[in-house]
Amino acid sequence: MGNILMNKANKRGSIVNYIRKGPLHLIILVICALWFLPTFGLLVSSFRPPNLIMTTGWWKSFKTPFTFTLANYKNVLTAGNMARSFFNSLIIAIPSTVMPIMIAAFAAYAFSWMKFPGRDALFLVLIGLLVVPIQMTLIPVLRLFNRLHLTGTFLGIWLAHTAYGLPFAVYLLRNFIGELPGSLFESAFLDGANHFDIFFRLVLPTSMPAISSLATFQFLWVWNDLLVALIYLGGTPRVAPMTVTISNLVNSYGGGWELLTAAAFISMFLPIVLFFSLQRYFVRGILAGSIKG
Repeated sequence: MGNILMNKANKRGSIVNYIRKGPLHLIILVICALWFLPTFGLLVSSFRPPNLIMTTGWWKSFKTPFTFTLANYKNVLTAGNMARSFFNSLIIAIPSTVMPIMIAAFAAYAFSWMKFPGRDALFLVLIGLLVVPIQMTLIPVLRLFNRLHLTGTFLGIWLAHTAYGLPFAVYLLRNFIGELPGSLFESAFLDGANHFDIFFRLVLPTSMPAISSLATFQFLWVWNDLLVALIYLGGTPRVAPMTVTISNLVNSYGGGWELLTAAAFISMFLPIVLFFSLQRYFVRGILAGSIKG
């Protein structure tokens, strides 16, 4: 009898808590709907004919008769060079994500658990680079790339994105790796492990939440980048990523909004899939180190 009364009391408490949090849940739903609405409107517009896009709003496309078409995607993938640009963006984004994460993971481990002269001063200098605007480095790096014949090459853009992403990557991973229990490393050293064994067998597996979060940040930043790609790659279609190609569509087509909407949604598709696929690791990485116990 006591268990039944306790269960009823718990259910009532849960209902009361749910009612109390109802306004908060409603506000969150409204914010999410407002955030999603432009994306949904962009998706609908990308399937509409040009004449309807210029004369009516996207919300009127659900009135009969329906006039949706795939011609916008067909035109932008062929005439707009978007298919080639999509693969160029992948060629740029994947190495530009892997390279800084690997270098930053080594550096973060060294700054956290290896003792060497000037460690703290070097780390402060590295963190100070976070406040240096990218725009200040464009001309000196571009002149250096011109001398080394790296301008307009994938290697040059990989090195640029790696250098620009390293300070934040080292800072994020160092905070996570530095919070790992010291007893873990002491036990490994007593068992005869060296720094390479500890890094690859202990640090990397336990740091996957932080690495996944960093990979998400870095990939999205590189994928959506226009400034760095435009400076170091130029507008050459052979190596141009999607951001540069879309900017050229704006300049070339002007009023061709049906092509711009299709191109924009193509560029958004992969980041959206990546974010929702890694959402669990992303949240764990963001919260890593915030709660001890």
